Amino acid sequence: MKYYSRHFVKPGDLNPAQRLFGGQLLAWIDEEAAIFAGCQMGTPMVVTKLMSEIDFVSSAFCGDVVEFGFEVVDIGHSSLTVHCEVRNKQTRELIIQVERIVFVALDAEGKPTPHKKAGMSLEEARLAAEQERELQDQRLAG
Repeated sequence: MKYYSRHFVKPGDLNPAQRLFGGQLLAWIDEEAAIFAGCQMGTPMVVTKLMSEIDFVSSAFCGDVVEFGFEVVDIGHSSLTVHCEVRNKQTRELIIQVERIVFVALDAEGKPTPHKKAGMSLEEARLAAEQERELQDQRLAG
């Protein structure tokens, strides 16, 4: 599992029990997972089709930094399914796990459309993602 982004838990993110509000965390997951899926699919035009069972494992508190991990678990013609884990950055304790989040790529008319990883195996997609990361790292290094 690779972790891609982080959020500070701030006072406005808390529920009455002074823990991270689950709805806020789910909104962050939906946004971060959509960005991840869009990058994998080669288009920002993606929509969330499904979120499977959500398992809240532990709490996050004000001042914590949470980080979002994603991996591709299935590739369809116009869809991509990702697994998500969110953990506490400092302690690495798992906060939430979402087994499957399905995203669908859309064309300009809002209809499902093939994406750049359509037809690839999971192994081919993982290799392509690793090569893309290496190219980005090289560009950043100058």
